[in-house]
Amino acid sequence: ENLKRWIQGNLTNCGRSAFLFDEMDKMHPGLIDVIIPFLGPSWVVYGTNYRKAIFIFISNAGGEQINKMTLDLWRARKDREEISLQDLEPAISKAAFENPQSGFWKSGIINEHLIDFVVPFLPLKHHHVKQCVISELIQQGLEVRPVVVQEVADSIPYFPEEEKIFSSTGCKTVASRISFFL
Repeated sequence: ENLKRWIQGNLTNCGRSAFLFDEMDKMHPGLIDVIIPFLGPSWVVYGTNYRKAIFIFISNAGGEQINKMTLDLWRARKDREEISLQDLEPAISKAAFENPQSGFWKSGIINEHLIDFVVPFLPLKHHHVKQCVISELIQQGLEVRPVVVQEVADSIPYFPEEEKIFSSTGCKTVASRISFFL
Protein backbone atom coordinates (compact mmCIF):
# COMPACT_ATOMS: atom_id res chain seq x y z
CA GLU A 1 0.00 0.00 0.00
CA ASN A 2 2.83 2.41 0.82
CA LEU A 3 4.50 1.80 -2.54
CA LYS A 4 1.24 2.22 -4.42
CA ARG A 5 0.47 5.50 -2.61
CA TRP A 6 4.01 6.78 -3.14
CA ILE A 7 3.84 6.13 -6.90
CA GLN A 8 0.37 7.61 -7.14
CA GLY A 9 1.46 10.72 -5.22
CA ASN A 10 4.47 11.24 -7.46
CA LEU A 11 2.40 10.79 -10.60
CA THR A 12 -0.18 13.25 -9.31
CA ASN A 13 2.61 15.80 -8.88
CA CYS A 14 4.35 14.96 -12.15
CA GLY A 15 2.90 12.68 -14.80
CA ARG A 16 6.30 12.36 -16.47
CA SER A 17 7.91 10.72 -13.45
CA ALA A 18 10.58 8.06 -13.74
CA PHE A 19 10.72 5.24 -11.20
CA LEU A 20 13.85 3.14 -10.78
CA PHE A 21 13.62 -0.21 -9.03
CA ASP A 22 17.15 -1.45 -8.39
CA GLU A 23 18.20 -4.96 -7.38
CA MET A 24 15.02 -6.65 -8.57
CA ASP A 25 16.80 -9.96 -8.05
CA LYS A 26 16.74 -9.26 -4.29
CA MET A 27 13.16 -7.97 -4.07
CA HIS A 28 10.59 -10.17 -2.38
CA PRO A 29 8.67 -12.10 -5.06
CA GLY A 30 5.25 -10.59 -5.68
CA LEU A 31 5.96 -7.17 -4.15
CA ILE A 32 6.42 -5.50 -7.52
CA ASP A 33 2.93 -6.58 -8.62
CA VAL A 34 1.53 -3.65 -6.64
CA ILE A 35 2.46 -1.43 -9.59
CA ILE A 36 0.60 -3.49 -12.22
CA PRO A 37 -2.25 -0.95 -12.42
CA PHE A 38 0.28 1.71 -13.44
CA LEU A 39 1.65 -0.50 -16.24
CA GLY A 40 -1.61 -1.89 -17.59
CA PRO A 41 -3.74 -0.79 -20.54
CA SER A 42 -5.77 1.90 -18.71
CA TRP A 43 -4.90 5.56 -19.14
CA VAL A 44 -6.09 6.65 -15.72
CA VAL A 45 -5.56 4.75 -12.48
CA TYR A 46 -6.74 5.95 -9.09
CA GLY A 47 -7.66 9.24 -10.77
CA THR A 48 -4.14 9.77 -12.09
CA ASN A 49 -2.94 9.73 -15.72
CA TYR A 50 0.25 7.71 -15.71
CA ARG A 51 0.96 6.91 -19.38
CA LYS A 52 3.98 9.20 -19.57
CA ALA A 53 5.66 7.62 -16.54
CA ILE A 54 8.72 5.44 -17.01
CA PHE A 55 9.39 2.38 -14.87
CA ILE A 56 12.92 0.96 -14.96
CA PHE A 57 13.79 -2.35 -13.34
CA ILE A 58 17.47 -3.17 -12.76
CA SER A 59 18.65 -6.64 -11.85
CA ASN A 60 21.86 -8.60 -11.64
CA ALA A 61 19.88 -11.73 -12.49
CA GLY A 62 21.33 -13.26 -15.61
CA GLY A 63 24.69 -11.50 -15.21
CA GLU A 64 26.65 -14.73 -15.08
CA GLN A 65 24.78 -16.08 -18.09
CA ILE A 66 25.38 -12.84 -20.02
CA ASN A 67 29.10 -12.99 -19.23
CA LYS A 68 29.33 -16.65 -20.24
CA MET A 69 27.38 -16.15 -23.46
CA THR A 70 29.38 -13.03 -24.36
CA LEU A 71 32.61 -14.96 -23.84
CA ASP A 72 31.31 -17.96 -25.82
CA LEU A 73 30.26 -15.69 -28.69
CA TRP A 74 33.65 -13.92 -28.57
CA ARG A 75 35.38 -17.29 -28.80
CA ALA A 76 33.14 -18.06 -31.81
CA ARG A 77 34.54 -14.86 -33.37
CA LYS A 78 31.50 -12.67 -32.73
CA ASP A 79 32.62 -9.36 -31.28
CA ARG A 80 30.81 -7.79 -28.34
CA GLU A 81 29.35 -5.03 -30.52
CA GLU A 82 27.81 -7.65 -32.82
CA ILE A 83 25.84 -9.36 -30.04
CA SER A 84 22.11 -8.80 -30.31
CA LEU A 85 19.36 -9.00 -27.74
CA GLN A 86 18.10 -12.10 -29.54
CA ASP A 87 21.41 -13.80 -28.74
CA LEU A 88 20.91 -13.24 -25.00
CA GLU A 89 17.18 -12.93 -24.38
CA PRO A 90 16.40 -16.60 -23.62
CA ALA A 91 19.11 -16.81 -20.95
CA ILE A 92 18.17 -13.42 -19.46
CA SER A 93 14.48 -14.32 -19.34
CA LYS A 94 15.18 -17.62 -17.64
CA ALA A 95 17.50 -16.08 -15.04
CA ALA A 96 15.38 -13.02 -14.28
CA PHE A 97 11.83 -14.23 -14.68
CA GLU A 98 11.96 -17.95 -13.88
CA ASN A 99 14.09 -17.74 -10.74
CA PRO A 100 12.18 -18.33 -7.47
CA GLN A 101 14.53 -15.90 -5.71
CA SER A 102 13.80 -13.03 -8.13
CA GLY A 103 11.37 -10.19 -7.56
CA PHE A 104 9.80 -11.13 -10.90
CA TRP A 105 9.09 -14.75 -9.84
CA LYS A 106 5.50 -15.57 -10.89
CA SER A 107 4.90 -11.84 -11.26
CA GLY A 108 1.84 -10.50 -13.01
CA ILE A 109 4.13 -8.00 -14.70
CA ILE A 110 5.78 -10.90 -16.52
CA ASN A 111 2.64 -13.01 -16.98
CA GLU A 112 0.78 -10.05 -18.50
CA HIS A 113 3.77 -9.08 -20.70
CA LEU A 114 4.00 -5.55 -19.27
CA ILE A 115 7.75 -5.10 -19.78
CA ASP A 116 8.44 -3.35 -23.08
CA PHE A 117 12.22 -3.67 -23.35
CA VAL A 118 15.02 -5.75 -21.87
CA VAL A 119 18.42 -4.11 -22.05
CA PRO A 120 21.33 -6.40 -21.16
CA PHE A 121 24.49 -4.86 -19.78
CA LEU A 122 27.33 -6.64 -21.53
CA PRO A 123 30.76 -6.98 -19.94
CA LEU A 124 33.19 -4.21 -20.87
CA LYS A 125 36.38 -4.69 -22.83
CA HIS A 126 39.64 -2.90 -22.08
CA HIS A 127 38.93 0.01 -24.44
CA HIS A 128 35.55 0.58 -22.75
CA VAL A 129 37.24 0.77 -19.35
CA LYS A 130 39.71 3.31 -20.76
CA GLN A 131 36.74 5.44 -21.85
CA CYS A 132 35.41 5.25 -18.28
CA VAL A 133 38.79 6.35 -16.93
CA ILE A 134 38.88 9.33 -19.28
CA SER A 135 35.34 10.29 -18.35
CA GLU A 136 36.11 10.03 -14.63
CA LEU A 137 39.30 12.12 -14.96
CA ILE A 138 37.35 14.84 -16.77
CA GLN A 139 34.55 14.68 -14.21
CA GLN A 140 37.09 15.11 -11.40
CA GLY A 141 38.68 18.05 -13.23
CA LEU A 142 41.97 16.19 -13.65
CA GLU A 143 44.34 16.13 -16.58
CA VAL A 144 43.77 13.23 -18.96
CA ARG A 145 47.21 11.68 -19.29
CA PRO A 146 47.44 8.56 -21.49
CA VAL A 147 49.82 6.83 -19.07
CA VAL A 148 47.34 7.25 -16.20
CA VAL A 149 44.44 6.07 -18.37
CA GLN A 150 46.42 2.96 -19.35
CA GLU A 151 47.58 2.17 -15.79
CA VAL A 152 44.11 2.51 -14.28
CA ALA A 153 42.55 0.40 -17.04
CA ASP A 154 45.26 -2.23 -16.61
CA SER A 155 44.67 -2.39 -12.85
CA ILE A 156 41.07 -3.58 -13.29
CA PRO A 157 40.58 -7.36 -13.09
CA TYR A 158 39.61 -9.04 -16.37
CA PHE A 159 38.24 -12.46 -17.26
CA PRO A 160 38.77 -15.15 -18.28
CA GLU A 161 42.08 -15.48 -16.49
CA GLU A 162 43.92 -16.69 -19.60
CA GLU A 163 42.73 -14.13 -22.14
CA LYS A 164 41.69 -11.20 -19.90
CA ILE A 165 39.08 -9.95 -22.38
CA PHE A 166 36.27 -8.52 -20.25
CA SER A 167 36.30 -6.41 -17.10
CA SER A 168 35.15 -8.35 -14.03
CA THR A 169 33.87 -5.20 -12.32
CA GLY A 170 32.87 -3.02 -15.24
CA CYS A 171 33.81 0.55 -14.37
CA LYS A 172 32.64 0.43 -10.74
CA THR A 173 36.13 0.74 -9.26
CA VAL A 174 37.61 3.24 -11.72
CA ALA A 175 36.99 6.34 -9.56
CA SER A 176 38.62 4.81 -6.49
CA ARG A 177 41.65 3.58 -8.46
CA ILE A 178 42.52 6.89 -10.12
CA SER A 179 44.15 8.40 -7.03
CA PHE A 180 46.65 5.50 -6.91
CA PHE A 181 48.07 6.43 -10.30
CA LEU A 182 48.31 10.23 -10.05
